[in-house]
Amino acid sequence: MSQAIEPHLGRDELCFVIDYPPSQAALARLRSDSDGQPVAARFELYFRGVELANGYHELLDAGEQRRRFAADLQRRSELGLPAVPIDEEFLAAIDSGLPDCSGVALGLDRLVMLAVDAGSLQEVLSFPCRRG
Repeated sequence: MSQAIEPHLGRDELCFVIDYPPSQAALARLRSDSDGQPVAARFELYFRGVELANGYHELLDAGEQRRRFAADLQRRSELGLPAVPIDEEFLAAIDSGLPDCSGVALGLDRLVMLAVDAGSLQEVLSFPCRRG
């Protein structure tokens, strides 16, 4: 996706990518598409090949979220990656009655990069990260 598809998204106008497969839901709830198939209730917004924003409708089922966390841990184990602790406080918040919610994260740095026609994020960051 990042190498072959993203660079071509939103070349001349904003492009929303929606209806991700359930495996890409992470923290998003699932919904049914027009064919009745489950899809993630999330989106990403692209312009000139750059992801500007992403958002999703929050999953409010603590049991389902725990199953997703467990599946992610299993996959990490299969890949030889270190285990990460399950966020029990997050699951408790969902279980205690987290209200229906959703959100959008806008990459302001990416928006500025496009607005000033910069070649990279490093050109617009106030405090660029140097890796040595």
